[in-house]
Amino acid sequence: MGAAIVDGHGRLLAAQRSEPPELKGGWELPGGKVDPGESDHEALIRECREELEVEILIGPRVGGEWPLAAGYVMRVWLASLADGVPRAVEHLELRWLSESELYDVPWLPADLPIVRAVHGLLKERAG
Repeated sequence: MGAAIVDGHGRLLAAQRSEPPELKGGWELPGGKVDPGESDHEALIRECREELEVEILIGPRVGGEWPLAAGYVMRVWLASLADGVPRAVEHLELRWLSESELYDVPWLPADLPIVRAVHGLLKERAG
């Protein structure tokens, strides 16, 4: 599960991985795994609480299923903040990226196509 959290200025929240060692320093969208008995939305809300200490409002889904390593897939939704200020609880750093800054960080390869899709959605909203 991934959350493409966008603020009122059209900026996307990016999170820098702290682990595992092979992914450390790469940038991703916040999110995580769905626990048994959880819906996708419940998992996304829980993950954002745990990773960022925020409450989110979930919007439309971004694309279909995005392939990850070992046959896993990621599902991503646009989201906005309902409460709180994001904190890097489980990440090295967080950054709000404007449209012109979206590619200023080294996105993890699995997240880059998702960021491109989100970029397209942000352009549609602005246009």
